[in-house]
Amino acid sequence: MSEEIIYQSIMKAEEAEKKAPEVYGVPSGIEGLDELFFTVEVVDGKPQKRPLGGIPSYSVMNITGISDTGKSLMAEQFAVKQASRGEKVLFVTVETPANYVVNSLRARAIAMGFNWDELKDNILLLDAASYHRLRENIPNLLATLAHVYKTYKVKFTVIDSITGLFEQKEMTARTIVRQVYNFLKKWYQTAILVSQKRSGHEELTAEAAGGYAVGHIVDGTIVLAKQIITTSFQSKLYKKPIGELVRLFRIDGCRVSGHDTRTYLMEITETGLVKILKPLSELVKNL
Repeated sequence: MSEEIIYQSIMKAEEAEKKAPEVYGVPSGIEGLDELFFTVEVVDGKPQKRPLGGIPSYSVMNITGISDTGKSLMAEQFAVKQASRGEKVLFVTVETPANYVVNSLRARAIAMGFNWDELKDNILLLDAASYHRLRENIPNLLATLAHVYKTYKVKFTVIDSITGLFEQKEMTARTIVRQVYNFLKKWYQTAILVSQKRSGHEELTAEAAGGYAVGHIVDGTIVLAKQIITTSFQSKLYKKPIGELVRLFRIDGCRVSGHDTRTYLMEITETGLVKILKPLSELVKNL
């Protein structure tokens, strides 16, 4: 292969800055999450933190964890929240057929206090679970996404799950994730990707099926975990009896904005909503 200089890839910072979109907070629909992202501004010559009030706009965020940690619930809350704001959102169903996912979205909307009939027209579903020509052929998937973006003016995308696009071919996971990531960035999407952990992975790391392929490429990762209380110290710390389940949450990096790095308690309410509670550091202080 002969060498070629790609001149159009070279850009001055001034040129790139003109094309850079403004970063602002996108409300997530998840109680306790939006306050954990921030930007830094210079005030009177000194840098100061300013809350972003949501996940960073135009970011591609990864939510990972083992089964039953609340990943899909968070993704659904995000989708419903955007629809409630009058925004078009695309939900790509890779694991479960769309006609089942829509039931979950409706349940999430009701639990969040929204009128489903008033927002459902803002949600589009792309059923990659039922159509293997989407799930197993990335060019087909991206072409279909482009059609949806152009036709419906979609600004927000959820893919549940990205790991479903490289099942049984994890050697190509990095290539697939990068293709999808670059495509979402090209279309200026604010996106949530759900990725699956294996039970053997450490609970609070960003590693998922396919290794670190997702976490290394996306703009940021949210890690969810669950633990069974097995010691008296844990029981005292969490104020729950031995044998009870606790859920944990952590933002594992975000290159688009500043973020809180602490590990937080998390809960899934009786109505199926994820809430971010207190940081563990506060619980330790109160022991």
